[in-house]
Amino acid sequence: MKTAVSTFLLAMAVGVPAWGAAEDESRWHDLRESLFGDRQVHEDSGVVSLEAPYRAHDAAVVPITFEAAFPQTDERYVKTITLIVDENPLPMAGEFHFTEASGRAAISTRIRVNAYTHIRAVAETNDGALHMAKRYVKASGGCSAPAGKDPEAALASIGKMKLRRSGPVLWGEPNSAQLLVSHPNHTGMQMDQVTHHYVLAHFVDSIEVRYGDRPVLTVESNFSLSENPAVRFHYVPKEPGELSVRVTDSDGEVFARAWSVPTSVAKAPGAGEASPVNPVQ
Repeated sequence: MKTAVSTFLLAMAVGVPAWGAAEDESRWHDLRESLFGDRQVHEDSGVVSLEAPYRAHDAAVVPITFEAAFPQTDERYVKTITLIVDENPLPMAGEFHFTEASGRAAISTRIRVNAYTHIRAVAETNDGALHMAKRYVKASGGCSAPAGKDPEAALASIGKMKLRRSGPVLWGEPNSAQLLVSHPNHTGMQMDQVTHHYVLAHFVDSIEVRYGDRPVLTVESNFSLSENPAVRFHYVPKEPGELSVRVTDSDGEVFARAWSVPTSVAKAPGAGEASPVNPVQ
């Protein structure tokens, strides 16, 4: 199965020219229909914004930020933001599902870009409307760029997580945190520099964040997220509790970790390591 996936992804990569679509929108017309059917997508409506570099320094690590223009409330909120990279082998890079406990529908992360392309953030609000922001990015080769870490070392640290918070906890208000997950996020299009064989695809496919028993953020993703995925998000703590994270990958591995809020986890040997748990059947 994994060999078939690698073969498919390689074929897709070869079929995508390095110079991309030269800002051609024809690819988007097909993607829009397959992802959203005949629903209207409102462009530049001011509901969602997207930041991305016009020319990326490293196509394998392209920083992006997308966010809604208003906070999450009972009356008005963003349910999902879909991240689309038109010219990537898997154009739908991720779906980010938010709740009231998110406080803000805002994400900063790093992605791979395989060819010159439009990047799009499509937000679905609670009234069912779709709103889009887009940016054109000049970068190529991000999905086939060699991994930045020795394969054995990457596997030895797989699933380890860190959480970075800034400033004191703001009770009842959106707090920012950055989750870092150690994972090679292999695309199936990268060549082992020693064996000259293609490395099988192996990537994070879901991230679930909860505060206590309240869901905060759910991410459905693929290898379009860069090696060692990093996701900055928001959460609203109403009382002391635990911020917990559950990560799964395409090999069926599951990793979990929790942090006390506002008390920091004491630094100790192995403190940065997530505990593998059995996959849910």
